[in-house]
Amino acid sequence: MGWPLTVTHLRISNLMPSTDEPLPAQLKDWFDEKRYRFIARELADISSKFDADVFLKHTLTGLTERSLMQRLHECAVAANAALTGSFQQKVRVLKKLAPRLNHSFVAIFLSDFVATFGADDFEFSMESLRYFTPFGSAEFAVRPFIQKHPIRAMEIMQGWTQDEDEHVRRLASEGSRPRLPWGLQLKHLVSDPEPCAPILEALKQDSSLYVRRSVANHLNDITKDHPEWVLSRLEVWDLDQEYLAWIARHACRTLIKRGDPRALHLFGFGKKAAVTVDLALSAKSLKLGERLQIEATIISTSSKSQRLAVDYIIHYVKARGATFEKVFKWTELDLAPRRKMELKKSQVIRDFSTRKHHPGHHRIELQINGQRVAAEGFDLVV
Repeated sequence: MGWPLTVTHLRISNLMPSTDEPLPAQLKDWFDEKRYRFIARELADISSKFDADVFLKHTLTGLTERSLMQRLHECAVAANAALTGSFQQKVRVLKKLAPRLNHSFVAIFLSDFVATFGADDFEFSMESLRYFTPFGSAEFAVRPFIQKHPIRAMEIMQGWTQDEDEHVRRLASEGSRPRLPWGLQLKHLVSDPEPCAPILEALKQDSSLYVRRSVANHLNDITKDHPEWVLSRLEVWDLDQEYLAWIARHACRTLIKRGDPRALHLFGFGKKAAVTVDLALSAKSLKLGERLQIEATIISTSSKSQRLAVDYIIHYVKARGATFEKVFKWTELDLAPRRKMELKKSQVIRDFSTRKHHPGHHRIELQINGQRVAAEGFDLVV
């Protein structure tokens, strides 16, 4: 496969199909026999030289055993085998297919085709990804081209920031994120994010929230390696402007959770909170799958109003008994002088594909303006 990806690699919520069809019982059934036969009919209608039998033999043989992303990739491989002509000729056929798919996840196979078979045709492949991304995001497929041609790719993507289509503008930011979750890591941009600066600058006040969210996530990526680089830029932004303030706040979410003093100061959370705090849990012992309620009572001891960023930290037990902590955003608030605020948060303790729970004592801490001010705990029984 031209770009390293598995079923867990895609944020499915960002790539839901642009159709009213219901979700299948298993997401891999977005590529089922019915879908492949539909694609084969459409391609046969577009190109008289398309070999539907070859396409269906590739896609249907061994279908049951394939995962979602294996099915997606096999669609690209099958299209390559069943179409005649050069890489560019095949892409021109697929461009005609794109509007007929009406499914933004299925259409990702078009970008996969480009990434898999177009590595030696850079200029044409980049333009093809620009064309395909409104039908199915090319954010993962573009990354091998950035890696192989870093200067020219970023020049092209900077041009995309002026495209009339929000999907293309978003691709400029999302595709060049140094640490795009589950995508190919762009190590040269992890080391030096400066080539991303013109793209982010061009898109920071984009009219589309879809694009601005990508800019914020891109900047948040960079804070993990170069927090000073990001903060130096945000500190000269006019944060009275709604778009810029929203991006800046989301870009600094990791830094605020970490209690970074400079990031806290930027949003008015720089002072140590003058408060007394009571933290309580709904249970001292829980079974996996049960719900935990966290309650915090915060009382101001100050004669002035205070800006507070409130987070909570869970210290999860690892398999061998050690712990690791995860910071969760709770809320931001203005606490009036001598006033009390009561907060409640409910969370089910259950396993995820990215986190498995283990029995033992789980500590919970309350963090206000980067300072840990109270702690409680519960025992998990698995």
